[in-house]
Amino acid sequence: MKIVHFRADNRDSWGVVEHGRVVEIAGSIYAEFEQTDRSYPLEAVKVLAPVNPSKLIAVGLNYVDHARETGNAIPQVPFIFMKAPSAIIGHGDPILIPFAEDEVHFEAELAVVMKKRAKNLDPQEVYDYVLGYTCANDVSDRTIQRADRCPTRAKSLDTFAPLGPFIATDIADPDHLTTECLVNGEIRQSSNTSQLIFNIPTLVAFLSRMMTLLPGDAIMTGTPAGVGPIRPGDVVEVRIEGIGTLRNPVSLATRGG
Repeated sequence: MKIVHFRADNRDSWGVVEHGRVVEIAGSIYAEFEQTDRSYPLEAVKVLAPVNPSKLIAVGLNYVDHARETGNAIPQVPFIFMKAPSAIIGHGDPILIPFAEDEVHFEAELAVVMKKRAKNLDPQEVYDYVLGYTCANDVSDRTIQRADRCPTRAKSLDTFAPLGPFIATDIADPDHLTTECLVNGEIRQSSNTSQLIFNIPTLVAFLSRMMTLLPGDAIMTGTPAGVGPIRPGDVVEVRIEGIGTLRNPVSLATRGG
C-alpha cells in the first residue's frame, strides 16, 4: 500500500494510491482507517509532505563508500544528528538555496516512518513499530557544515528536507532496496540499502534506547557515495525501489522568504 498526503478541493487529506488514483481515507494512518467513496486522479492532486514529525532524525556516514569519499573513519556506533522538521517539503516543492555563493549538495536516502510509540526496542521487534518507508533528500550546505564542524545548521535550512512522495507500507525487505539520485536526468548516486553499515532494525532499536520515538517520526538512514552539488535551475530526483520518485526543482531563495 502507498499512503499519500494530498490537497484537493481546497482540503488536505490522506489517501491511498490505487491504479493511478488517490482514494481518500477516513481515520488515522497510524491506527485504523477505511477508504471512502471519494477519489481523484493522482495527477490532479497536490502531493504534500508525507509526515509532520515531532523529530526528523538523520544518520551520517552509514555507507562505507560515502564515509571513504568524505575522508571519515567508519563509525563504530551510528552517527546521529537532527534536522529541523521545519525544513520538510514535499514532492514537487522547490529546494530554495539561501546563499548563492554556498556549496549545496544532494543526498539520496531511505527514510523510515514510525507507526507507534517506541522505547527500548530490541532489533527483532522493530518492524512491528514501523508504518513504512519514503524517499528523502538530506540537502546539505557544505559551506556552513565545514565552518560549523556540526551538521545541524547546514542541514536544517528551510526546504532542505524533501520527503515523499508516498509512504510505502508493504515493503517486505527494506534492507535490499535500490536507491538512486538523479540531477537533471543524470544518475549521480546508485546503490542499495544492503550496503548500510547499520541496518534498519539496528538503527531504530539504537535510537529507541536514546529517545522515545513517536508516530510519524522519520529516520533518514544515510546516503551512499556520489553526493555532489545542486544549483538553481537543477531538478533533483530521489528514486527508491518500491516507493517511487521524489522530484524537486532547485531555486535561489528570495530575500525575505
